[in-house]
Amino acid sequence: MNTADKLEVLLNKAKGDAALKQSLLNTRGEADPLAAFCKVAGSAGVELSVMDIVNQGEEFYAEIKRSTNGGGENSPDLDFQNDEYSIFMMRLSDL
Repeated sequence: MNTADKLEVLLNKAKGDAALKQSLLNTRGEADPLAAFCKVAGSAGVELSVMDIVNQGEEFYAEIKRSTNGGGENSPDLDFQNDEYSIFMMRLSDL
């Protein structure tokens, strides 16, 4: 199961568990939100590491870069990277 799949499983678990949802949302206030997020995810049975989440965002960003105008230096400037944690939190907040 890849990281995107694991995040989807975690989101689905949080849909049915208000305490899990709140615990995940509370990680935003931690000194190290990603580490806290991974700890909560692990306690919910979804094993994720900080690097899993970081790599997921970077891989998605790289795919976008490669898919535009041949990729590489010819691709348009993209001033962002995909932040999987923030995206997950937005989706979770909308539940």
